[in-house]
Amino acid sequence: MNVIKPGQHGSTFGGNPLAAKVAMAALEVIKEEKLAENAQYLGKILRKELRALNSPLIKIVRGKGLLNAIVLDTNDMELGWNICLRLRDNGLLAKPTHGDKIRFAPPLVMNEEQLRECIDIIATTLKEFEK
Repeated sequence: MNVIKPGQHGSTFGGNPLAAKVAMAALEVIKEEKLAENAQYLGKILRKELRALNSPLIKIVRGKGLLNAIVLDTNDMELGWNICLRLRDNGLLAKPTHGDKIRFAPPLVMNEEQLRECIDIIATTLKEFEK
């Protein structure tokens, strides 16, 4: 830091006391509500249930915690997009990536009942495309 003099470098949020206090409060919520542990627990359920679907469309299920993805067994690079549109119509938001991947990033505060509802939507949607 000795090479940067006052006024030579700026940051929108760097050193902002309010932003630092908000970050500290957010970290405290993550710790107190055990959101990392919840993500690990629910992520294992999500990956297990996605694999159990035995969908011919799913080549690979991967992820860590609640950040997960399926790799589609397809050469159709629009399939991921089309599935995500149908997921949206069925009540679940997901992100297509590179045409053959679909990312799922549910909120850390979700519970198991909500996760199972999401899994049902994914299963129903994939079946629509298997036909």
